[in-house]
Amino acid sequence: MRELVTILAVSLTSVVALAQDAPPTAPDVVVDFAYVSTVRDALRSGDERFAPALTYLRDQADELLEAGPYSVVDKQAVPPSGDKHDYMSMGPYWWPNPDTPDGLPYVRRDGQTNPERRNYPDSSAWQHMTGESHTLALAYYFTGDERYAEHAALLLRTWFIDADTRMNPNLKYGQAIPGRVEGRDIGIIDTRRVHLVPDTLSLLAGSTHWKEEDDAGVRAWLGAYLDWLVYGDYRTEGRKRNNHATFYDVQVVSLAIAVGEDELARDTLEAVKHRRIATQIQPSGEQPEETARADGWSYTLFNLQALCLLAQYGEQLGVDLWGFETDDDRSIRRAFAYLEPYVVDVDDWPHTRKPDRGPERLQSLVYLASSEYDDAAWVAAIERMPPVHPASRLRLLVRLRERA
Repeated sequence: MRELVTILAVSLTSVVALAQDAPPTAPDVVVDFAYVSTVRDALRSGDERFAPALTYLRDQADELLEAGPYSVVDKQAVPPSGDKHDYMSMGPYWWPNPDTPDGLPYVRRDGQTNPERRNYPDSSAWQHMTGESHTLALAYYFTGDERYAEHAALLLRTWFIDADTRMNPNLKYGQAIPGRVEGRDIGIIDTRRVHLVPDTLSLLAGSTHWKEEDDAGVRAWLGAYLDWLVYGDYRTEGRKRNNHATFYDVQVVSLAIAVGEDELARDTLEAVKHRRIATQIQPSGEQPEETARADGWSYTLFNLQALCLLAQYGEQLGVDLWGFETDDDRSIRRAFAYLEPYVVDVDDWPHTRKPDRGPERLQSLVYLASSEYDDAAWVAAIERMPPVHPASRLRLLVRLRERA
């Protein structure tokens, strides 16, 4: 299969050149294995539609073969427990107090990230590990190239399994604030991309470099972390009203599915209807907890992405979040409708400061949800947007609505 893909890439020189023009970063999605298997079959049969996306994915994976591995024990700082296997991070928007000699306690500046956060690298290492192992596993799945699986396996074993380097399955010291607290429930947002890990495991299934005991070891860690999320002191994160609570649900649902606790996952998804959609989204579609932030644009899309992930999990377990709406029309669809005027230009965004980023992230979310809605306004919004980049990962992972 690898030889076939190589021949395709070499022969389609114009396509490869296009793929080298980097597409916008695609949002995280739940892998639909029924769909991606058809894409893999199409690639094997010489279908050229997906060749630019595969070429770009392989380019990314090739660069990652030298990345990592990452470990929580690599940090210089020592957690209050004295155990470097404990994860620790610092709240991003907290700064030295200008009114005290020692700068303590730190004070908050929403939307302004303190560069001191880089002194606590566990958060960055986690993002690298989850994202890079997922990219490598995707490249292995579509190409069969064992180099990608081998390196993804190294990243996963180092973080989750090996006794000398593994992370303890808790976030007790996440998003600490100097002079105030050693850790907070809000720190659970740091591990929001844990939902990538179960899909990564499934993508690696069948590789000679990923053994049954490896899979069992990571799933045992995920199960222990799920227990900490659901029953630990910081389960209060699920009681928030903003994106933190939504991503808390993403973590609980994805982990519950990964360890066979479908009832917990389904109950959490059912609760999303009234605990998240009905409380976070106004009848107008605005998400006021997010638009009130200093960077209201990014946070609005951030929470919407989490809702889309939950809706994708709902598809797996028979819970319809895409179509759910309250009597006064609060819904995921309405949240998209509120953002529709900005799918091409965000200059007129009416909340807080002018967005630092353009509409590309919104466009990706619209395309992600494009197969779920077919009303005239939705179709019109898609027609206004540029087409999905030929090399976008979305083409490999999402059944996209074709433009007219």
